[in-house]
Amino acid sequence: MRMRMPMSVLTAAGLSVTALGLGTAAPASAAPTAGAGTAAVFAAYNGSSEEAAANRAFFEAVLKSVAEKRAANPKSTAAVTVVYNASGAPSFSAQISRSAQIWNSSVSNVRLQAGTSGADFAYYEGNDSRGSYASTDGHGRGYIFLDYRQNQIYNSTRVTAHETGHVLGLPDNYRGPCSELMSGGGPGPSCTNAYPNANERARVNQLWANGFAAALDKALEKSSAR
Repeated sequence: MRMRMPMSVLTAAGLSVTALGLGTAAPASAAPTAGAGTAAVFAAYNGSSEEAAANRAFFEAVLKSVAEKRAANPKSTAAVTVVYNASGAPSFSAQISRSAQIWNSSVSNVRLQAGTSGADFAYYEGNDSRGSYASTDGHGRGYIFLDYRQNQIYNSTRVTAHETGHVLGLPDNYRGPCSELMSGGGPGPSCTNAYPNANERARVNQLWANGFAAALDKALEKSSAR
């Protein structure tokens, strides 16, 4: 979420979803560990090109994972299922489950489903001066890191739902109002809204309906070329 916290700059990898651009970025390290401060290529939130590249890499990782599983039936009109593994963030199991429920009740063209095998992305927890963020492990999978301190200052369900919004293709917009989920920490700690607004819901449905077929082809092309 890269929510801004007192006395420190906390950043989060938002997803640049302009035309589902799947660019190449320097890969992050493997799954983070508490207090490790992973070696991922991240810039403090300032709209930098480095952050944009990391954002595209994360979305590409999740999309590639989903695309590979749907390759057998790429023309399916059924809602796309994105599987997540929450075992790495036991302290936030309730918030993760609630966030999945919120998104599943808000959009119709993609569904979040818990699972421990064949997951498209995972959640982890720990301490990181960058706060909570979405990233890629550099091996075709994505993950969300939930920072302890940030989740104590900001509404934890909002933090988790916001980060999950990145999985579904939404970018950050810190200048937005509290009613906009992807405004993250912009409205301050008093904002507890954990629901996407109408525009955010419509954007996710559009991405996973109209944009998914083309993005699927791109992901599979990149995968076969490696």
